[in-house]
Amino acid sequence: MNTLKAGDKAPQFTLQNQSDDLVSLADFTGKKVLVYFYPKAMTPGCTIQAQGLRDIKSDLDNKNVVVLGISPDAVKRLPKFIQKESLNFTLLSDEDHAVADAFGVWGLKKFMGKEYDGIHRLSFLIDENGVISHVLDKFKTKEHHQVVLDLLA
Repeated sequence: MNTLKAGDKAPQFTLQNQSDDLVSLADFTGKKVLVYFYPKAMTPGCTIQAQGLRDIKSDLDNKNVVVLGISPDAVKRLPKFIQKESLNFTLLSDEDHAVADAFGVWGLKKFMGKEYDGIHRLSFLIDENGVISHVLDKFKTKEHHQVVLDLLA
């Protein structure tokens, strides 16, 4: 895994969102973008992380930050997650994990003695010019939203 670092140009991408519309990183030029990678919709850790971001949406709006959550989930799974948790930001489907590969967050994971390839839970704060300003790689899911707010303070 070769994870991107602060100062790197964010890879351009276009993915399908929960409404089956195409969304590109380039759509948000001039705004800060929080790209957060999560393993699977509607699992406990991913739900807690998403709820935290949902609850600070107005703070993020005030700081000109757009949230894009990316997972390998199929597009059809995303609206269920949005509806169930009243999420107020965009979720994107990266089924072939090409975007996760580009950001360097797809790789070997270990869980309960088993090894498998999957998404590592990392977030990237991208500035208005498309450059990664911060990489968040050490946080608890329930504190992720606060770590993001602290960076923007």
